[in-house]
Amino acid sequence: MKRRSFLRTSALASTAAFTPLFLQGMSTPPRLRSREGKILIVLQLSGGNDGLNTIIPYGNDIYYQQRPVLGIKPADVLKLNETQGLHPALAPLQKCYDAGELTVINSVGYPNPDRSHFRSMDIWHTGSPATENWSTGWIGRYLDHHCSGKPPYHALEVDDGLSLALKGEQRNGFAMSNAQRLRQAVDNRYLKSLDRGHVTHSDGNLGYLYKTLTQTQDAAGYLFEQSRTHRSQVSYPSNAFGNDLKQIAELITANTATNIYYASLGGFDTHAGQAGRQHRLLQQFAEGVAALVKDLKANRLFDDVLIMTFSEFGRRLQQNGSGGTDHGTANNVLMIGGNLRQKGFYNPAPDLTTLDNGDLIYQIDFRQCYANVIDNWLAGDAQQVLGGRFGGVRVV
Repeated sequence: MKRRSFLRTSALASTAAFTPLFLQGMSTPPRLRSREGKILIVLQLSGGNDGLNTIIPYGNDIYYQQRPVLGIKPADVLKLNETQGLHPALAPLQKCYDAGELTVINSVGYPNPDRSHFRSMDIWHTGSPATENWSTGWIGRYLDHHCSGKPPYHALEVDDGLSLALKGEQRNGFAMSNAQRLRQAVDNRYLKSLDRGHVTHSDGNLGYLYKTLTQTQDAAGYLFEQSRTHRSQVSYPSNAFGNDLKQIAELITANTATNIYYASLGGFDTHAGQAGRQHRLLQQFAEGVAALVKDLKANRLFDDVLIMTFSEFGRRLQQNGSGGTDHGTANNVLMIGGNLRQKGFYNPAPDLTTLDNGDLIYQIDFRQCYANVIDNWLAGDAQQVLGGRFGGVRVV
């Protein structure tokens, strides 16, 4: 069958347009059917979450001087030590802290910070210096270097599109927001009717297209079957983020051959009306993560899971005139898990006396956090993945 006729006479053309969302780096259909090793769950708080109103330096008067309206009153802070505490919306996570299952890393950032959402997120996704533009993500390069022979869903993003973080040079992660919808989208009767032996590498673009679609179809079928294996008995928040975390928990419990999960919660760009908006978002986050932790514990899986939460930047120390905060720099990173090496606060509260044009000055390079996860949790080589040495952080 000629390429033009093939595309014109079948519904494969529309499926092909859908395929780039599920970029893959496999040369053969996936064969691994069960998981080996530790599990990493990366949660992205998109929009630049206000870290100072997440982990609150309630013991520092400067915080209240600069935020006379937005500052969380000491009586409302969920105090964790003499100087810092949680936003009241994060109450579901206080049990994790009390149990030694939560580590807070303060003042995380990078040199020459960029306050653009898109550029700063690219830097976090790629692990690049702020002065360079890289085309591959830190997880994608981990897949390139350490995941030969693994299926494309070894790293799975719960979304319709694949983030730059999961795109490598040779291998990529897999994106799926809903297993059933994905299977329906690629369950193409024209594709099924073809004899796989008739389309080869020598068929050029058609061969590549066919191979990519069959790989996607194989992966979709496997993930769909895995999604039916286990139904969670834990009550999750009835919102999109809660549904994403529930799907992750069910796939983990089903022993799916996925070791890295990636999910996002957006809406944190709080230039105006921050108080109510951030409260609602942090509540969604905390309730969802608390349910996830409960689910994993119920299935005796929590000790094998590390949850890492980040945002592309924090907010400025001083509140603005619209009841919000503007783009800042350094922020906090949260690590949640049953096998943390250093529990509670990893380092001191942010320095509010020495600022850079009103912004916090980073103390820990975010790539140090990545390096710790790659080396000590994912059993990889951080120097190879990140292109340099970024040691010093030992949370896991």
